[in-house]
Amino acid sequence: MRVGSILRAASWAVLVAGPAAAWAKPQGWSSLNQSLNHLSGGTAPWNIMVLLTLLTLLPALLLSMTPFVRLLVVFHFLRQALGTQTTPSNQTLIGLALLLTYFLMQPVGVAIQQQALVPFENNQVSALEAVALGAGPLRHFMLKYTREKDLGLFLELAKQPRPGRPEDVPMRIVAPAYLLSELHAGFQIGAALFLPFLVIDLVVAAVTTSVGMLQLPPVVISTPLKILLFVMVDGWNLLVGSLMRSFS
Repeated sequence: MRVGSILRAASWAVLVAGPAAAWAKPQGWSSLNQSLNHLSGGTAPWNIMVLLTLLTLLPALLLSMTPFVRLLVVFHFLRQALGTQTTPSNQTLIGLALLLTYFLMQPVGVAIQQQALVPFENNQVSALEAVALGAGPLRHFMLKYTREKDLGLFLELAKQPRPGRPEDVPMRIVAPAYLLSELHAGFQIGAALFLPFLVIDLVVAAVTTSVGMLQLPPVVISTPLKILLFVMVDGWNLLVGSLMRSFS
């Protein structure tokens, strides 16, 4: 991907209050300059400052408004359940979570591209109108996987009445409620992953204790057995497939 495309995607990710626009179709340096000139009046130092600020906020938005949180939590639970400590490495798990996040968020990015970015680049809408248009697809995606209980919590904390339509829910309510729901879902899946491996640990510990193998830690025997079971059932395929289907 070209440098101009990356910078342009980063700027629009923050403008629509979410990183989904980072998966939109690249347009290059001209689109980025045009967008920043609309916002800052064409001053080069101000453009650089705005761009650096957008790039700084992008990782936080990526973590909080995409499936990245659920995926990464489940992968870390799996590693703990297998007892492999640092295998796969954090970089590997983060990379896999990012790729799967791109796969899931690409349709949302395309919708933002068509509804907000293209009209703004064609001077058909203002910057504020483009932000409102671009936030629509992202809000729809997050509300689809947000529990009503979590939305009600933040509506109560914000002292706001329940809106009549999903489009009326402000992003400051949707974003934290979505993140809380994703953490809940990730821990649920992680707990389910732990159960079969916990059974193996208990069986191995009971057998080694009953035969008097007190000098050999049970984890030395249970870890290869858990890895072998995971490989035999094609665990990565089953896990990733289940995670992807949970967002369908």
